[in-house]
Amino acid sequence: MEFISIIILALFVNNVVLAQFLGICPFLGVSGKVSTSIGMGAAVIFVMALANLVTYLIYNFVLVPLGIEFMQTISFIFVIASLVQVVEIILKKAVPSLYQALGIYLPLITTNCAVLGIALLAIQKQYSMVLSVVYAAAIGAGFTLAMILMAGIREQMEVTGYPKAMKGFPMSLLIAGLLSLAFMGFSGLVK
Repeated sequence: MEFISIIILALFVNNVVLAQFLGICPFLGVSGKVSTSIGMGAAVIFVMALANLVTYLIYNFVLVPLGIEFMQTISFIFVIASLVQVVEIILKKAVPSLYQALGIYLPLITTNCAVLGIALLAIQKQYSMVLSVVYAAAIGAGFTLAMILMAGIREQMEVTGYPKAMKGFPMSLLIAGLLSLAFMGFSGLVK
């Protein structure tokens, strides 16, 4: 039951983008097309889940025994940067079209505050290794859900049209704000 609770909370109630406002840069930058959003979301899910697994192991089996817990942020950043490089190499070889579509936003996963924030939150909440990975994957899925919703709305707006003054960034901010308000309705699910 705890797994289901964590997943529902991560997807809807505490959505990393729409409720916690982390990871806004790739959310606004890559959410122009649904296909690109799915690719970026998959990369974020992979990096978040694997980063939480590795950071859990490093924190509990290296930092705590050595009494250097204060090094968690630096070591976590190193882990995340390394994982993003691995994802970038894999995408460049396996799916070059997605690699080109993501452009600069793929390496920016390294600086995506959501990835580091979730690794730190999992340690702070004292989740077990399995719960930590489930939590990270669910948060990544919530990030992906928000990006797909945003991209779908943006694609539909391009087809139906809207005032010229709202083209680009103003419309993106308006859509993001409305999605955030919509997701606030899920906060009633938690006591």
